[in-house]
Amino acid sequence: MTDPFAASPRREAADSGDSRRPWARFSSWLECVCVVTFDLELGQAIELVYPQDVKLTEKEKTSICYLSFPDSYSGCLGDTQFSFRLRQSVGRRAPKVREDVYNGDAPVALQVRTRPHHLHHHLHLHHLPLSLQAEASHFFGYVYFRQVKDVSVKRGYFQKSLVLVSQFPYVHLFHSLLRIIAPEFFDKLEPVLETVCNEIDQWPPPVPGQTLNLPVMGVVLQVRIPSKSDKLGGSPVRNTPTENLLPAPTLLPTIHELDLFRCFQSVLVHLQMLWELTLLGEPLIVMAPSPTVSSETVLALISSISPLKFCCDFRPYFTVHDSEFREFTTRTQAPPSVLLGVTNPFFIKTFQNWPHVIRLGELKMAGDLPKQVKVKKPSKLKALDTKPGIYTSYTTFLHKDKILIKRLLKGIQRKRPSEVQSVILKRHLLELTQSFIIPLERYMASLMPLQRSVTPWKTPPQIRPFSQDDFLATLEHAGPQLTSPLKGDWIGLYRKFLRCQNFDGWYRHRHREMSQKLESLHLEAICDADLLGWTRDKSEVEIVDLVLKLREKQVKARRQQLQLKDGVLDRLDGFVSAIVGSLPGDLQAVLS
Repeated sequence: MTDPFAASPRREAADSGDSRRPWARFSSWLECVCVVTFDLELGQAIELVYPQDVKLTEKEKTSICYLSFPDSYSGCLGDTQFSFRLRQSVGRRAPKVREDVYNGDAPVALQVRTRPHHLHHHLHLHHLPLSLQAEASHFFGYVYFRQVKDVSVKRGYFQKSLVLVSQFPYVHLFHSLLRIIAPEFFDKLEPVLETVCNEIDQWPPPVPGQTLNLPVMGVVLQVRIPSKSDKLGGSPVRNTPTENLLPAPTLLPTIHELDLFRCFQSVLVHLQMLWELTLLGEPLIVMAPSPTVSSETVLALISSISPLKFCCDFRPYFTVHDSEFREFTTRTQAPPSVLLGVTNPFFIKTFQNWPHVIRLGELKMAGDLPKQVKVKKPSKLKALDTKPGIYTSYTTFLHKDKILIKRLLKGIQRKRPSEVQSVILKRHLLELTQSFIIPLERYMASLMPLQRSVTPWKTPPQIRPFSQDDFLATLEHAGPQLTSPLKGDWIGLYRKFLRCQNFDGWYRHRHREMSQKLESLHLEAICDADLLGWTRDKSEVEIVDLVLKLREKQVKARRQQLQLKDGVLDRLDGFVSAIVGSLPGDLQAVLS
């Protein structure tokens, strides 16, 4: 069979010496597109990976195969969309542009690992909110699965998945994209993929703060890429003049947010508990009737603590075939800090020793309100026909916000649109998380050395160490009670948070930001100093040492993309050139 992609226009352009590397723009959005099918002899198998030069390891291919099909228990007929997340194989990881686990300025939830051939784009990535930055060691998979009766197939069913693999958590954008391309793909197969991938390879890169028009298959998606500088809780999308674009763009209000109200409607009365369990990185299982519900619930839980980045491992959809299955289900040690979404009832037995399990059923109504699941003791989680409920012995530190719950339930009775309910919910969770983080931010800022202590001739002063006791002592006068009406044991919640991975990730990120700020202040102080005057009475050894140190600082500043006043690095270049120029010729030759 001839390869339909053997001579794509994109490839030919690359081969004929096109200045732009092939797939550079494609790679700033997606890693690859996979087609997974059911083979009677092999089971799930990858039929196609595009672009063809993408090298997935055998382990990654196997994981994608199993994660791209719903568990047989789900009974998904028709079309199903869901998301998964898988660990990259260690040997394939490319060097990261930043050493930052949070990847710079993306909202923590949206940051990404880079390929060498599109580093130019990643200069902008540190402006993404943390939660949106690309993942350094995991891929996200966005799946459109179709299962329909087909008498021409031995099993009697056509079963195939189209999967977008990316390091970005742009869940809303990629699922919207799949809704456009998948129906066409299932109708016309491979040629559609080639066309779509070539169109994506013409897209502008996702630069934070910009509104972009993304054409695909006769539709133009208009999206705004969030930026760290966005006002939290504001409405992010502003319709820009479309310059008479035809067709008129389809406006996506978000690239990554979910309909929180729809995701949480059967657990509304337990939101406070779920927020605390997620904040504390507790081992948590979401057992759902379908991969769609499982993956959306897991991603909604993670977004509930935004703008704080969820730093534990999480799997929106997890199966018994997963390569980490043993690692997560071992009984010889305590369950790991991981959030898993599953659909296979077998997991009820496997996860009996886990402290928190959310069992969701199909949504049922009690009158005109969604029926709320109940909290039950973990010991009740035994039979395969376990009823929906939250199986945990956890007691919340904070009291429920009864006003919020009443407002949401009243909204259901009054037929308030789901999007409006989601905005109310999102704002509540954002204010709650911010009330929790502000005292930590305030205390952390107090550990920063004074600006006047930064001088050009000394190493920058150290950030003072974080003291748990000193921090807790600040809460009496500057605690969350200043901004949140919720009562409860806030100090107990902080004590537990300070021992979890989410605090560790937050602290390391803030410490790195502060260290970089000190480095910036030090560079600016050096620029304002009389460097040439200092060298006049110094030995050649001391001057060469200064030149090497300044160059090292310049390299570090560019690598870390330090926020500096305009012209600082250029002035520093000028100083270094002038100092080198004042040295004897033999030393100039060595230093050049």
